Amino acid sequence: MSKNKFIKGDIKVLNAWAFYDWANSVYPLVISSAVFPIYYGSLFVDDLYVELLGFNFKNTALISFLTAFAFVVLSFMTPLLSGIADYMGNKKKFLKFFCYSGSISCMGLYWFDLSNIYFGLFFYFTALISFWASLVFYNSYLPDIAFKNQQDAISAKGYALGYFGSVLLLVFNLAMVMYPETFGIIGDNSESIAMRYSFVSVGIWWIIFSQYTFYFLPAPNKKREIIKDVIWNGFKEIIDVWNELKKISLIKNYLIAFFIYSSALQTVLLIAAYFGEQEIIWPEGEKTIGLIVSILLIQLIAIFGAIFTSKLSEKFGNIFTLIILNLFWAFLCIGAYFINQPLEFYIAAGLVGLVMGGIQALSRSTFSKMIPKTENTTSYFSFFDVSQKISIVFGMTLFAFLDQITGSMRTSILVFVVIFLIGAFLLKRIKINDYSNDVA
Repeated sequence: MSKNKFIKGDIKVLNAWAFYDWANSVYPLVISSAVFPIYYGSLFVDDLYVELLGFNFKNTALISFLTAFAFVVLSFMTPLLSGIADYMGNKKKFLKFFCYSGSISCMGLYWFDLSNIYFGLFFYFTALISFWASLVFYNSYLPDIAFKNQQDAISAKGYALGYFGSVLLLVFNLAMVMYPETFGIIGDNSESIAMRYSFVSVGIWWIIFSQYTFYFLPAPNKKREIIKDVIWNGFKEIIDVWNELKKISLIKNYLIAFFIYSSALQTVLLIAAYFGEQEIIWPEGEKTIGLIVSILLIQLIAIFGAIFTSKLSEKFGNIFTLIILNLFWAFLCIGAYFINQPLEFYIAAGLVGLVMGGIQALSRSTFSKMIPKTENTTSYFSFFDVSQKISIVFGMTLFAFLDQITGSMRTSILVFVVIFLIGAFLLKRIKINDYSNDVA
């Protein structure tokens, strides 16, 4: 813990905050997006369906339902934990806890296979829970440490650092998968073992590089003990925040739009690699490398995409830029329905990278600018975070249901075209005179 006196706007603190994206972004890339989906798909070579809890699940529907359930849990956890953190002023401790639990869970995925699928799904579940739970405490630091005119840039810088750092680790993991013998990995299933080692590397990376952030983030200034009422204080604060937001048409209208388009955005990002693994016609022996290269392409382009979107919002305003991004995402979903060749998938991956980081960074900083002056910034970001999590539950459940019924991810993804268009429409309804120039 840093003993240095904290000064809002201090570039050293801002950079340390952004560096946590470098530390934790390896999880969404390696686990959620790249290696794990490929590894998971390789477990179902002979049969796409698995018997679990008395039900016969399609493999992609199973992981989608489990992901949706995790976000249901998160929706209840987040306000409870954030309320305690706001009351006690110890959100750094919560950030550390979920960082370490997420790291350990990633390492636990090493033992994931069909013979102990319950064990593996448990670690997938806890890793997902830990990553997303940590974000509400991480994001809530932004208005505390940065002035409004700094928030777009430092938020984008965080995402850019995350993309760059996670790409470095993914390249290392790609090398392990392609040349396992170079790393001392031998045997008939060396490729599979290399992918399992990559899960361990994520946990180690996450723990090590988060220490820089933990050192410089400001220490808590409240010293209180937990009392009975504090347990439910987070939910009370969520209700209080909602009652306040109902009086602020700008934030209310923005959150409704955010809820809609985020349900599509996060679902598409979470299932993209599964789509490529199952729906693209890969030449013999090229699937694993092709998918990882595609994810790398997304991440590399996303570095520049996040920065470009930040500059675009400076010129045209946050809301207008978000509208354009939603329309672009609708276009991408239409295109996804028709692609089946590797080259088409590579092109789609590049386009996804162009707008992936931008829309997430801009969504975060736009909400940050709208928050009224308050000491309990965690509660506002908790509300924002809960909205996002519930939207993911909606999006993932809808996709899993359609995937299970139709047996086709390709058909299921078309519904998100409509959702992105609705999101753009709702953003368009926000009137210029409803928000200040730094948001418009």
